[in-house]
Amino acid sequence: MPRLLFEKKGNAIWVSHLDLMRIFQRAFQRAKLPLKHSQGFNPRPMVSIALPLSVGVDSACELLDFELDGCAVSCNEILQALNQNLISGIVIREVYEQGRKIRDLSVLRCCVTLEYDQGIPNGAKQAIEKLFSQESLIVPKKTKTGLQEQNIIPMIRSLELQQIDDNILQLDAFVCCQNPTLNPAQLILAISRYLPDLEPNFSRCSRVEVFDADGKIFR
Repeated sequence: MPRLLFEKKGNAIWVSHLDLMRIFQRAFQRAKLPLKHSQGFNPRPMVSIALPLSVGVDSACELLDFELDGCAVSCNEILQALNQNLISGIVIREVYEQGRKIRDLSVLRCCVTLEYDQGIPNGAKQAIEKLFSQESLIVPKKTKTGLQEQNIIPMIRSLELQQIDDNILQLDAFVCCQNPTLNPAQLILAISRYLPDLEPNFSRCSRVEVFDADGKIFR
């Protein structure tokens, strides 16, 4: 099945997953690229996004699978046609004739920014690094049945903390994104729960890249 790589940034980060799906379906329609539909009583367009993105998170590595209905169109033509019909902040970066199986998607590189209005508290960098060096770190995760306590340490492949300026710390982390899954927002929750004096005034998450289990970029 063909796949496209797109970024979601700017004001588009506030678009929900369901609305994003509708935006893409309409973009294909306006671009005169008819999507194939599923069979059955309630046919649905054959388009899906690999890892649904939380509202407020920007990303440079979103993957969308689709299947056209009887169209022989080059990847470059699809890229150009869709980019002319998408909203600001959503940009197709690449289109591939065939994507790898989603089950091989394993690791997400994410960037978590922590901003402190009055400056980074003394000892904050060392305290946060020590927090994530523990063998166990229990953090709540939202599930369909409610909140579930989860040890996030086994799902962190690597984590590096950098001081960007007097007010900003930045976590660069490689985390599991499938079976099991760690939401980067849980890194912020861990700081808020165990280091309340170091809870940032503002935080944001970004997806940077996705990889397979061997560390190769996933497409």
